[in-house]
Amino acid sequence: MQAYILFFLFTLLCEIIGTVGGFGSSVIFVPLAQWFFSFKIVLVLTSILHVFSNISKIGMFWQHIDRRFFLLYGVPSLLFSIIGAWLTAHTSLTYGELILGAFLIVFSGFFLLFPNKKLPANNANALTSGSLAGFLAGFVGTGGAVRGASMAAFDLEKNVFVATSGAIDFGVDASRMIVYLNNGFLTPQYWSYIPLLFVASVVGTYFGKLVLNRISQEVFKRIVLILIFLIGLSMVLKAFL
Repeated sequence: MQAYILFFLFTLLCEIIGTVGGFGSSVIFVPLAQWFFSFKIVLVLTSILHVFSNISKIGMFWQHIDRRFFLLYGVPSLLFSIIGAWLTAHTSLTYGELILGAFLIVFSGFFLLFPNKKLPANNANALTSGSLAGFLAGFVGTGGAVRGASMAAFDLEKNVFVATSGAIDFGVDASRMIVYLNNGFLTPQYWSYIPLLFVASVVGTYFGKLVLNRISQEVFKRIVLILIFLIGLSMVLKAFL
């Protein structure tokens, strides 16, 4: 019972931070959960958590969804997440976390040092970053970090950021969850974690929304970039441990 309580509290904290950051809980949940579960179990639990979480975000923020950005970013994310999830069941990327972590450190560090710089909000950048985020979500389970970094660079209003990110993420995570389940990633002894994931996703999204309503746009963007920098740093350190 103690293990279930600790898992719930850990998941709840990840969900609150992920909602405030706008990129979902996976960027924190995946690196830390790998200390306790096998990689494939982490992937499937994360995808289930995100399906619940994104349904909650869509319900609470639906009026802020940017439909044009959703189509440009979300469609390639969905397609490439399926490819990444399929590859996870058939191959491995030894230095994947190290490469991703280094990229996140450089990317977020640049925009922290130069806050007035923005990624041009054009179709090519949306399609490219959406494809990369989707692929990494399916392959290593942490595509939300790339999506958060790129969407932060587009300088979207905070509620639009969270709502659109949640809508994009729903399709990505639902598709990769199906691939993981079809490949037998979730074994029976972990089924009991599913109700905990559901409750943590709803409660965490609610409290995250309360926090989000109390901070300014500039503070929000800085929080996103700092969290992404720390996540990238944790990935790099973990690769050497």
